[in-house]
Amino acid sequence: MQPIEFAWLIPVFPLVAAIAIGLFGKKLKEGGGYVAVVAAIASLAITAAVVVQVLDGSFDSADGVMDGVFEQSQMWLTLTDSYSFEVGIYIDQLTALMLVVVSLVSTLVIVYSLAYMGGEGERKRRYYTEISLFVGVMLGLVLANNYLELFIFWELVGLCSYLLIGFWYHKPSAASAAKKAFIVTRVGDIMFMIGLIILFTTFKTLNFRDLFEIEASGTDLSLLTIGTIMIFGGAIGKSAQFPLHDWLPDAMEGPTTVSALIHAATMVKAGVYLVARSFPLFVQTPETLLVVAIIGGVTAFMAATMALNNPNIKRVLAYSTISQLGYMMLALGAGGYLFFHTQHAEGYTSSMFHLMNHAFFKALLFLCAGSVIHAVHTEDMRLMGGLNRKMKITSFTMLIGALSISGIPPFSGFWSKDEVLATVWEAGDLSWVFVLLYFLGIATAFMTAFYMFRLWFMTFTGKPSVASDHAHESPRVMTYPLILLAILAAGSFLVLFVGGGFGGQVFFEEPHSLAPAEVLTATFAEPITYLSIIVAICGVGLAYAVYYRKSISSDVFVSTKASRTMYDVLIKRYGFAAAYDAFAEKVVYGFSKLVDLFDIYVIDGIVNGFAFIFARSGNIIRRLQTGQVQLYAAIVIAGISIVFILLYLVGGLR
Repeated sequence: MQPIEFAWLIPVFPLVAAIAIGLFGKKLKEGGGYVAVVAAIASLAITAAVVVQVLDGSFDSADGVMDGVFEQSQMWLTLTDSYSFEVGIYIDQLTALMLVVVSLVSTLVIVYSLAYMGGEGERKRRYYTEISLFVGVMLGLVLANNYLELFIFWELVGLCSYLLIGFWYHKPSAASAAKKAFIVTRVGDIMFMIGLIILFTTFKTLNFRDLFEIEASGTDLSLLTIGTIMIFGGAIGKSAQFPLHDWLPDAMEGPTTVSALIHAATMVKAGVYLVARSFPLFVQTPETLLVVAIIGGVTAFMAATMALNNPNIKRVLAYSTISQLGYMMLALGAGGYLFFHTQHAEGYTSSMFHLMNHAFFKALLFLCAGSVIHAVHTEDMRLMGGLNRKMKITSFTMLIGALSISGIPPFSGFWSKDEVLATVWEAGDLSWVFVLLYFLGIATAFMTAFYMFRLWFMTFTGKPSVASDHAHESPRVMTYPLILLAILAAGSFLVLFVGGGFGGQVFFEEPHSLAPAEVLTATFAEPITYLSIIVAICGVGLAYAVYYRKSISSDVFVSTKASRTMYDVLIKRYGFAAAYDAFAEKVVYGFSKLVDLFDIYVIDGIVNGFAFIFARSGNIIRRLQTGQVQLYAAIVIAGISIVFILLYLVGGLR
């Protein structure tokens, strides 16, 4: 038997660990932390073996392989001869990429947690139970071979994020953030469910292979367009895209390790994965692809603006996640639009490439932020400064992460961001919308470089603050994952030169695979590449001038009434938080009151009305029960007389 045939065990290890820790965590060292680590490593080991097979193509000889996809399944639920559901796994290059991202980042985060969560006492058992469950269900989501199975794991991912965001539930802000994340993402989940209902009723299946072989036309194509837009609605909620983006900054109330996992490997990546997995359906509907691209571009730009002046180190990183996810959606939308017209798959490739790179540098950035918070006990960057002298490893590794996300060559973020922008620019030949989205992407690149180096300079340079006086470097169990992630953030672009760089899915016949010299030539021969580099360097330079050299005062950003107004607008998140609250108060609460009145006066009114009628009738009939035989006889005679009269009137006695 080949390793790929044991791929179903990948999510099983963390799921079993979650059960074991939940039941016996009190008796286990570190509340079950080491069990969680061992389970994550086991999943990573099987993933590594599976990925090797996928990359070298040796899995093609395994049982269950068709058209470059390995699939195992068994019947789960049979409704009729025509309707049935199965449970199984579906492995192609996209699955392999996601398995690497989820298992590797999760393992490093859990190892890091051994020290970061060391002071949580009895709560550690709950933490490791929930985080193991989180990892297991995300791996199950990635491996699912049909939409129903994926949807079940999708909902479990939402449950785990709710539990972990609200881990410190005794804090009202954490409890509120958990509820907000759960409720807002449910809006997208309802849309996702509607999309699945449309697919199932139209095509009579939810199996990936069966759906991906369909070429819709006529009415079916119209329904497919509506269905894919609804499916994308689920991705909007899960991946915090406009206008359902506002839950993610508040989700920072959970432990920083949870933030790293949500942002780098699990919750928010699920939405991008959903669109990528559904790409064979999406590329049949250019209208849907245009919606995906516009939402992605607007989200990338808007989220970047909100990160410009936020003082909270974790919230800045949260906005950057929303923005980078917008980049991925933009690439999928633009790339799909290109594929529809030209059959070129570069957009799909660039989005997944950016997803992988983002997983490494975003996990690094969040864990570095956790290391800082662990040392200074505050998330406010205005209370930090001068930490470079006391936290050299954290400082240097976070610098690498900042360079990568800013798109500075040769770090990994540059290569995937450049591919994303190149895809959008190429799509501009087909529609002016993509030209506009390209310049939104360029502006986002400038802002990304600025706010990331604003964060780094405010945190690690300048004079030490009071909070920084007693800071010290984190223990090795925390710094070793930082070093490994820094290596990946700097060099993960090298997969471009290995096995096609996960370049294609089974949907695409030819994976993207070029020699190193060809990649370099193709990248730097394009003038637009230099534009993205220039704007990134300008963003770094402005942050350097303002927050390091201080040759430009930061007061310049609020020196006029207009700039001050814009500053306040950004701090208030364009009013989205207030709008959510107002909607909940006026619409949701108002509708709830209306439903309550309907319940009281209609539902209860009908029930109580019948009860009243029968009670009064009973009282009247009870008075007839006198015990006098003469009265009963009179009633019987009167009843018989009435029956005879009625029969005579209708002709029954003639």
